[in-house]
Parts: sequence; C-alpha cells; structure tokens
Amino acid sequence: MKQQDTEKEFLRLGEMGLENFAPYLMNRIMGRYNASLSSEMADLGLTTPQMRSLAVLSVIDGILIRELAVYAVVQQSTLSRALDALTVSGLVRRETDEKDSRATRVFLTDAGREAYDRLWPHMSASYEAMFKGVSLTEQRDFVATLQTMLRNIRKHDF
Repeated sequence: MKQQDTEKEFLRLGEMGLENFAPYLMNRIMGRYNASLSSEMADLGLTTPQMRSLAVLSVIDGILIRELAVYAVVQQSTLSRALDALTVSGLVRRETDEKDSRATRVFLTDAGREAYDRLWPHMSASYEAMFKGVSLTEQRDFVATLQTMLRNIRKHDF
C-alpha cells in the first residue's frame, strides 16, 4: 500500500467543500426525500416521525419503543408525541411487554397498515428517483458502503 493510502490528511470543511462532505450530502438527500413525500404525508395527516414509525413497523411490528426510536431515527421525546397521535388516530396500538412490564411494544393496526400501504408507492417512487442513472451494481455497492458506515458508528446491535 502506498504511504498516501495509509495516511489521511484531514482537510477543513472549507478546503474539502460541502459537495465532497458525505454527511452534508446525506442530509441534503434525506431532506429532499422527505420533502418529496410531504404532500402525501399531509394527505394522510402524518408527520415525518410518524411516517418513519409506520415504515419501521411495517417491517418490524411489535418493536420496543426504545428500538423504534433508533430505527426511525427520531428522538424518544419526539417519538412519544408521534406515537400519541398515531394511537389517537388508530394507526398503532401500544402493549406492555410480556417480559418487562416497564417496556412498551408498538404494533400497527389494520388502519395503520392501510395508511402505510397508501404511502409506500410514493416512498418507492422517491427512492427510485434518487437512483436514476445509477446502475444496479452501483446501488448495491452504495448500500453496502452505507451499511459498513452504520456499523462503524452505531451505538446499538441493530
């Protein structure tokens, strides 16, 4: 390996440029992704934290609230308010965990699944738009890189 490959030069953000700073690019992409769904979420009366919660629950139903906060990338206090609204709307239900009475699990209701199913085509279309002009191989490599990056920085086992 060349010396330049093993030694990293730490540039300042101004030297690197925003267009070369991955966290900035990831935030911009997610901001645009969320904005692209705003009218569909509004039609369903959903906020971004609520939409993220429904999306996670569509894959991992019955998850503990503290785990849902991690998967949905939402502060627990914000998630609590989102879940209150989703519960009142009848889109989710909460149940005390059978093994730990201090913990609560969250489940999608049939109405919650219907709301998510109405939102999914828009989520999928926005996802596809992000990858326009990117080959399937590049997409897979990119997602694999993101998974590695997440493993490098995550605080949980999931």
